[in-house]
Amino acid sequence: MQAPLFIGNEIYRHSTLGGKHPLSIPRVSTVMDLVAALGWLQPGQYRESRPATPEQLLRFHREDYVAAVQAAERTLAISPEDSERYNLGRGGNPVYATMFRRPATGVGGSLMAAAHLLQQGGIVYSPGGGTHHGRPAQASGFCYFNDPVLAILAMLDGGLSRVAYVDLDVHHGDGVVEAFADDPRVLVVSIHEAGRWPHSGRMEEEGAGNLFNYPVPPGMCDDEMDALIAEAVGPLVESFRPEALVMQCGADALADDPLAKQMLSNAALWRAVADLRDLAPRLLVLGGGGYNPWSVARCWTGIWAELNGLEKPDRLPPDAESLLRSLSWSRSVGRNPPEHWLTDLADAPRNGPVREEVRALLRRTRERMG
Repeated sequence: MQAPLFIGNEIYRHSTLGGKHPLSIPRVSTVMDLVAALGWLQPGQYRESRPATPEQLLRFHREDYVAAVQAAERTLAISPEDSERYNLGRGGNPVYATMFRRPATGVGGSLMAAAHLLQQGGIVYSPGGGTHHGRPAQASGFCYFNDPVLAILAMLDGGLSRVAYVDLDVHHGDGVVEAFADDPRVLVVSIHEAGRWPHSGRMEEEGAGNLFNYPVPPGMCDDEMDALIAEAVGPLVESFRPEALVMQCGADALADDPLAKQMLSNAALWRAVADLRDLAPRLLVLGGGGYNPWSVARCWTGIWAELNGLEKPDRLPPDAESLLRSLSWSRSVGRNPPEHWLTDLADAPRNGPVREEVRALLRRTRERMG
């Protein structure tokens, strides 16, 4: 089997959303550097993404909206009317210097991955993707364009008839759900925190029978994620028999993330990827949320190890440790980070009981599957 591909781009190193925005931290660039420091990139495994063209974006996004994002990047300004119409320059979606090029590069990586998977199958990792809140004519939740939707559409347009999408971000993947709620060719599964923004993704929502939502109360531990994957998500994906699987692996359900209240270790996400990766002949793994630079970098680097079957070190080698020690973060904990954020790839396990609320979600799946 061919080696997995890693898609990245230097734009993630040199662009920022500015100020104290939660995404103004090094994420994809740190994963690129950490993977290289560990010697985990073989010749030919790395590909640089190209920005999606406006024409490519129009497969899902509205022409006037794409033009508005381009114009705002050129002028670094937006009218009050367009700000309200397109949700730009407000709601966590700032006007900034690369506000078209950066998200278009994420889409370009996902489209490059889709084209490769259609032709050759295998595994592609694009941590710059995963912007699952984007709407056809509005930015939402830090997402200007919706690369998971565009990648899935590209695979369907390319002749596939069954694509599964699994979203592990702490926030409900509402943009993807809305895009495919009535399309039985796409299985959409989302494990997210109940009651958290965008306040969608109720268990009762079923779409065309293809939607499965798992709103988990705060405090989700490793054992609960393991149970959801083993007893619900895995059987769902396997029974769907997808020709491609897309996984959104936001790192914001980890215990060290500042914007949520779940308690996962990064190993829980690693196991989810390992347990699902062989259920389709084509696998696209995306990034997503995650607002602690150390927890995101370590989590997403470990995902790359899982995709390649690499053994993770008990302690990071000096070059990798030095890289993590060079990071900074404006939050108070960032001024004196715990030592294991700097020396260890894996978090300590976060075990606990599988609560009744989670068991109810599992029962609901069994009932729907018959």
